Amino acid sequence: MSNKITRRMFLKQTIGSLLTILGIGSAGLFYANKIEPSLLEITEHPIKHPLIPKSFDGIKMIQFSDTHLGFQYSLNQFAQLVAKINDLEPDLIFFTGDLLDKPNQYTKMNKLLPILQKLHAPLGKYCIYGNHDHGGYGTEIYRNIMEMADFIVLLNTCVPIKLKDKSRIYIAGIDDAMLGRPDLPLALKKVPPHHFTILLSHAPDLAEEASQYPIHWQLSGHSHGGQVKIPFVGALVIPPYAKIYQEGYYTVGEHPLHLYVNRGIGTTRLPFRFMVKPEITVFTLKTDT
Repeated sequence: MSNKITRRMFLKQTIGSLLTILGIGSAGLFYANKIEPSLLEITEHPIKHPLIPKSFDGIKMIQFSDTHLGFQYSLNQFAQLVAKINDLEPDLIFFTGDLLDKPNQYTKMNKLLPILQKLHAPLGKYCIYGNHDHGGYGTEIYRNIMEMADFIVLLNTCVPIKLKDKSRIYIAGIDDAMLGRPDLPLALKKVPPHHFTILLSHAPDLAEEASQYPIHWQLSGHSHGGQVKIPFVGALVIPPYAKIYQEGYYTVGEHPLHLYVNRGIGTTRLPFRFMVKPEITVFTLKTDT
């Protein structure tokens, strides 16, 4: 049986039948395919911690994730997203993985690059690998385009974010859990004690391990928030490493580690979003004294 037939059967069995049973039918399918995927939601969260230097108070960070360009998400939509992010005037931009759905089959790199380059953040643009960024021999494809767009690719490493008064926080990033080799000790090796640290991890469930380290916040994607949620049934698309933490804010462990799971922008496998709007997240640092 071909992949196309298998996918068609899967869509009919999971989406069509369930939505029809719920009395939503073809109108619901149209909404889930054409309307909700374009209903971008901007979510805002303060980040408070006593280790955040006073000079960082008010610093704005924007996270976006899982665009999956080339599946159902177009360059025109991505250009609008970039304009929206720039309008929010971030100081830092974080991309938490899965830029292209199939990197080695994507044919519009020359058009994508100038759009990525338009993203502006005075304190830097940082990104990590998702599973799709590695898939289809995409590892170098992803690294090359992100670096050409002035993103710093954090592959089991960290960077200090410094201000003029020499105060700093640290941003660490680890490899994807499914197709990469995440290494938390290596990523944190150069973080000195008692410095506020944010971890970028595509896979949210790695927060279980991350909570055992001196990490204060983890920002993740990967889950798409379940992508399709059916009332009284729950999420239909739950990938590995997003089984525990699927969407929104959590506290993990005894310290605790604060985790935020972004719902992402695009779709994969299923060309639908239902009850799971796409999202960009705005975090504002606050000194908690």
